[in-house]
Amino acid sequence: MNVKKPSKLTLEFSDNKLLLDLSGPHVKNFVRLEHKLGVKIGQRGNIISIEGAEREKAAQVLRALYARLEAGETVSTAEFDTELRFSAEGDKQVASSAGSATLTTWTGRTLRARSRAQIAYLDLMRTHPLVFGVGPAGTGKTYLAAAFGAYLLHKRQVERLILSRPALEAGERLGFLPGDLKEKVDPYLRPLYDALFDVIGEPCLKLMEQGVIEVAPLAFMRGRTLAHAFVILDEAQNCTSPQMKMFLTRLGEDSRMVVTGDPSQSDLPGGRPEGLGEALDILSGIEGAAVARFSEADVVRHALVTRIVAAYNAAGEVREKNPSSPRKGQV
Repeated sequence: MNVKKPSKLTLEFSDNKLLLDLSGPHVKNFVRLEHKLGVKIGQRGNIISIEGAEREKAAQVLRALYARLEAGETVSTAEFDTELRFSAEGDKQVASSAGSATLTTWTGRTLRARSRAQIAYLDLMRTHPLVFGVGPAGTGKTYLAAAFGAYLLHKRQVERLILSRPALEAGERLGFLPGDLKEKVDPYLRPLYDALFDVIGEPCLKLMEQGVIEVAPLAFMRGRTLAHAFVILDEAQNCTSPQMKMFLTRLGEDSRMVVTGDPSQSDLPGGRPEGLGEALDILSGIEGAAVARFSEADVVRHALVTRIVAAYNAAGEVREKNPSSPRKGQV
C-alpha cells in the first residue's frame, strides 16, 4: 500500500530575531522563494510551514541561510539565489562543499562561491600556480580572482598583488586622453580597482601607495620577473599571441597567476581571442596549469544578464550553422 506523503513541511527556528532577518523586510525573501519554487510559505511565531511540490528544496534553502545567520553572516537576495542553485537535484554534495568555498575579506565580510563553477575555480586557484578562468561576463571570474589574491596577501602567503589587462578600447576610439600616465590608463583598469576596493576597503589605497598592490597595463609587464606575487591578467581575450606568451613567462618564484577572459567579447581585429585561444590549446594538459570554465548558468549578476548571454550564444550557434543568414537588425 502506498503511503501518501504529507503535503506540508514544518520548520521550527529558535531565534525570532534571526528569523526576522531570514524573511527580510515585508517578508520579501519568503515571497521570492515562493515565486522561484512555486511553494506557499506560512509563518506563525517561530514556526514556518511550506506547502508545494518543491517544499523540501525550499526547506533546504531556509535551513542553510538560517545557519549563516547563526554564524553572524548577513543574508541578501543574492544569497537566496545561490542556495537555490545548490539545492537543485543532484547538487547536495556541491551544497555541502560550498561551505568550504569561502573567503574572508579584509573588512571581515565572508565571500562564498555562488555556483558549482565558482567552487571549482576557487579550488583550482588554491592548488595550481596557473589558472585560466574562461566564460561569459557576470560569472565572477575577475572578482573571485581579486578576492583570492587579497586573501593570500592578507595571510602573507604572497608579498605583492599585481593586476593587469590590455589597454584596448571596447569598440570605441578614446583618442589622446589628458593627464599623466596614471590618469591615461586608469579608465582601462577601473574594473580591477572596483574589485580590489570591494574586498579590501580603505587599506587598498595605502597598499597601492606602498607598491604592495600594483595595477598596470599589460604593456608594462615586458622584461619583468614577478616573484612572490599573485598575478591576475584580466580581459585576456584582448591579448595577441605574443602578448599572452610574454605575460605567462613573467611567472617567478613562489608566484601564482590567474588569467581571465570571455572569448565571445574580444575587441581584437576580427573579434577573435587569438592569444587566449592559443594559450588554452597549447597549455592543455601541462602540469601546474588548469582551466575553470563558466557558462551562462553561472552568471551571478542580474537574472536578465543570464538570459542575455544565453540569447547571444543561441544566435551565434545559428550563424555558425548558416553563415550566410543575416544578423538580426540587418536588412
